[in-house]
Amino acid sequence: MPETKFEVGMTCDGCANAVKRILGKIDGVSNVDTNVEAKTVVVTADDSISPEFMLEKLQKWGNAAGKSVALAQ
Repeated sequence: MPETKFEVGMTCDGCANAVKRILGKIDGVSNVDTNVEAKTVVVTADDSISPEFMLEKLQKWGNAAGKSVALAQ
């Protein structure tokens, strides 16, 4: 299963838990690893889930919470 990395402006465990909850609801996502200090999220998902779809879900939360969200380069 491919991994997708995001840069997310998480500042606390509450942010990390929100990200895990949002991405964990997507069918096909098998694992979500968050690192608050590095502000990164690594998602393991099957090929049917595009990085852009996951990014869209995270951006909805990011816009509401005032957090930055981007695909990692």
